[in-house]
Amino acid sequence: MDPADFDTALLDPTRLSIVSLLVGVEWAEFGWVRESVGMSPSALSKQVSTLETRGYVEVKKGYVGKRPRTWLALTPTGRDALERHVAALRRVVEESQRAAERRDS
Repeated sequence: MDPADFDTALLDPTRLSIVSLLVGVEWAEFGWVRESVGMSPSALSKQVSTLETRGYVEVKKGYVGKRPRTWLALTPTGRDALERHVAALRRVVEESQRAAERRDS
């Protein structure tokens, strides 16, 4: 397994959780993502900034009534990165299973 197969940004479990949540929705409200990953607003904001810098997440700010809101969306680049990263993880599992089967036979 080539370490280059893994996305270094997605090796962090928090960032992996964020993009995994976003893959199933068009846009997600920041508060929902925060609650889902169990983070403080400032900690989530830092992780989202990292993902945004890499082009994996788009951030949109607006208002609901008079209350400010932030929404997050996974970009096509982020979706591709997640798919490649998950494929690399699957290869690790498959290679480990094959090695265990060879050992047991």
